[in-house]
Amino acid sequence: MNVQLKPEHEQFVQAQIAIGRYTNADEVVDTAFRLLEKLHSEYAEWVEDTRQKVDVAIAELERGEGLDGETVVMEILERFQKAREVQE
Repeated sequence: MNVQLKPEHEQFVQAQIAIGRYTNADEVVDTAFRLLEKLHSEYAEWVEDTRQKVDVAIAELERGEGLDGETVVMEILERFQKAREVQE
């Protein structure tokens, strides 16, 4: 497979080699792919974790364990007020 890099990407690769971070372009590309794979893997894990949390929250709401919005906002405001008082 042949890949044509944009000029700015080619400059980046050459700069990485010039400063000694990598010895050749293949190392730069290998690192880029490893990071891309890691990014996708971490994103997939985040999506799954978020789905599980949403499922738990839905089940709690269905059991009547949720709080109404006004109660939540009032609790947050009280925490801010207490934090402000501590700072003064």
